[in-house]
Amino acid sequence: MGRAGRAAVMERLPKLREAWRLDFVVVNGENASNGMGLTGDHAKVLLEAGADVVTLGDHAFDHKDMLQFIQTEPRVLRPLNFAHGDVPGRGAGVFEARGGRKVLVAQVLGQVFMKRPFDDPFSAIDKVLRSHPRGGMVQASIVDMHCEATSEKMGMGHYCDGRASLVVGTHTHVPTADAQILPGGTALQSDAGMCGDYDSVIGMEKTEPLRRFVTGMAKGRFTPAVGDVTLSGVYLETDDRTGIATRIDMVRLGGRLPQSEPAQ
Repeated sequence: MGRAGRAAVMERLPKLREAWRLDFVVVNGENASNGMGLTGDHAKVLLEAGADVVTLGDHAFDHKDMLQFIQTEPRVLRPLNFAHGDVPGRGAGVFEARGGRKVLVAQVLGQVFMKRPFDDPFSAIDKVLRSHPRGGMVQASIVDMHCEATSEKMGMGHYCDGRASLVVGTHTHVPTADAQILPGGTALQSDAGMCGDYDSVIGMEKTEPLRRFVTGMAKGRFTPAVGDVTLSGVYLETDDRTGIATRIDMVRLGGRLPQSEPAQ
């Protein structure tokens, strides 16, 4: 979330990759550039910090340079189910993790409470998972469900259970306390939370959001908060043979929130 979130990822991710022996890292960069969208330069920063893949969201092309950048950088994924036929980039891909293992990463956008029209995310992800069986073509598969409603995120988790290794929600910026492994071996957390300053309104400096809540009127622009950052996310372990999730832990490091990290 904004400059503060980018800085936290740049500083901490290289150390976490080494300390936790991470084989593969996905970063949602949806709000990394001034709180909305992602520029090509900032995508490079996240990749250089240790992200194997960067996903976007409903603000994927708020910065127009991403329209061109995404066509030259396959490690950046936009949502799979944009409701337009001619959208640059791709919404899913198979990537190589350490040791040569293959990881599928896909992102879909939800429909509930979302302002922009998107195609059905369930049928979109169904096609991808059918063509990339967990434990077959890929050793692990990750679905980024980018949407407002926790119900829709949980629904996607159950829909993908037995087919994906992880369904993790993004977009609402607040980590949920429901990290679990579903009966079919798919790990789920409804929202991973943001890498940003939680002394804020979902990452934005408080004054303008509060003014709009109280008066119903805008006076200025939203500005990303730049205080102490909590790096939020999900830690996952999977079985290479089956792609089943064997462990999921919530990650909260630094900042104001209670700390949580995987015991090594």
